[in-house]
Amino acid sequence: MKKVIIAVSSLRLVPHLLLFNSHSSRKIIIEDVRRWMFLLDKKHKLQYGFVDLMTFYPEFRNLFYYRIGFYKYFINWLCPKMNTLFIRTASVGSGLFIQHGFSTTIGANKIGKNCWINQQVTIGFSNEFDSPCLGDNVTIHAGAKIIGNLKMGNNSIAGANAVVTKDVPENCTVVGVPAVIIRRNGQKVREEL
Repeated sequence: MKKVIIAVSSLRLVPHLLLFNSHSSRKIIIEDVRRWMFLLDKKHKLQYGFVDLMTFYPEFRNLFYYRIGFYKYFINWLCPKMNTLFIRTASVGSGLFIQHGFSTTIGANKIGKNCWINQQVTIGFSNEFDSPCLGDNVTIHAGAKIIGNLKMGNNSIAGANAVVTKDVPENCTVVGVPAVIIRRNGQKVREEL
């Protein structure tokens, strides 16, 4: 049954497939598709995987529409995006994975490669200019708030409902309100940010 749904869906996705194969952001979109398929344990070929993701994962649609820029206004009505997920970030590295993106706002200055963002997350400004930078392989769990002019270092994790308003070093896990470091380089610690 799923194959039938994908076959029918591919008809509405013809413009999307054309952009997928020809857009200047093609390489980064391919990296996104590969990462999503890996994390979702899908063993499809690239084109089929793209159609599968566009059909069943509205969070992926938002990311794809972010990647293709103004073209989205001509085609997003064919395959609607998630209307409670907002990506307002100047630069997003490849492989961004958004799991259950419900009620999520991503307003960072920059996001590195292979980041993972869960639902009900706010990444945003503390005033009209200050927004966070996320390094590579950063994970933001459900309900976390990352606010202001700060840097989350590579391989860092913000636990569920953490409120982060200060820099987080590389390879650290932070939790709490306000967030504190509970793990650094794989070792349990308790340190203020």
